[in-house]
Amino acid sequence: MSEHMEQEGAAAASVPRADTVAPAAAAAAREGEQEQPAVVSEDQVKAVLRRVKDPELNLNIVDLGLVYGIAVEGSTVRVDMSLTSPGCPSGPEIMGDAERQVRAIPGVTDVMMNLVWSPYWTPERIEPRVRAYLGF
Repeated sequence: MSEHMEQEGAAAASVPRADTVAPAAAAAAREGEQEQPAVVSEDQVKAVLRRVKDPELNLNIVDLGLVYGIAVEGSTVRVDMSLTSPGCPSGPEIMGDAERQVRAIPGVTDVMMNLVWSPYWTPERIEPRVRAYLGF
């Protein structure tokens, strides 16, 4: 009888316990599944950039014409933008806010903010309806 018990004990030792199977199986399933990144569109990026305002003018950077270009490649977003002047005291705040807004979009894993000066920003870059409202 002791031989029979030893065989049962050996067999039981080779079967994983139920409490270790589920977590291990779940982890293996997660590893096997590649998370599909959310599709990010330029329109989504533009929409969140409308939340970023120039604190001196109280207008969003899209309507101000500060956003020169948006490129989405997979989960990476590149934004080319300018400021109203090279000495804009709010520049770091505006750039930081823009980057935070873009990073918050589900599916975005990397953001590259490029500060560009060509072409130089002028009031003519302001959205026409906003420019008309402002009297430019």
